[in-house]
Amino acid sequence: MVFKSEQEKFWADTYAQDYIAKNSQFNHELGAVAWGKMLASMDGELVKYLECGCNIGRNIEQIRRIKPLARASVIEISKPAFQFVSANQSLEQAFNGAILDSAFEPCSFDLVFTMGVLIHINPDQLVAHMQKMLTYSKRYVLMGEYFSRTPESIVYQGEYEKLFKRDFGKLFLENFSARLVDYGFLWGHLYDSAGFDDITWWLFEKT
Repeated sequence: MVFKSEQEKFWADTYAQDYIAKNSQFNHELGAVAWGKMLASMDGELVKYLECGCNIGRNIEQIRRIKPLARASVIEISKPAFQFVSANQSLEQAFNGAILDSAFEPCSFDLVFTMGVLIHINPDQLVAHMQKMLTYSKRYVLMGEYFSRTPESIVYQGEYEKLFKRDFGKLFLENFSARLVDYGFLWGHLYDSAGFDDITWWLFEKT
């Protein structure tokens, strides 16, 4: 695999096993409540969705509790995480590699989302990643990330240039034709056990 940034290499290789271990135990019932809030404003049935950066499939497991008939597809850069989620979840399509290297058919999914993924993307590649998500989506794009009005880099597990906070929703609206459907905040004090850590989320509809 050829990496386009040091961040891709880090998540695919250096930190892969540690991240899987960190994300292995969650309160999925509480997570289902959180996903119920985030998807409540979607119009129509969720038939097919794509998670960009699924790790071991925490979000898929939680969405399954409220949308049992929805068909999941994934992109995951880490080979160990990809093998885990492929073995433990029923997936319609799956790609092991970087988001920008994936090649699904345009407009294939009712919903395309990230959850704590764009914060780890090289800032110079953010708009390209958002474009990829928009291309794959038939209608909705959802992003759940750490928020900051001013873009900033945060030291992550002792590593520099691996976590970036900003207003991802504003960046999306500034670069693409979309309508804000809903947004909210998952307070870590209530939702940390489900795997959410003070996440701000935005739900957009293509226009």
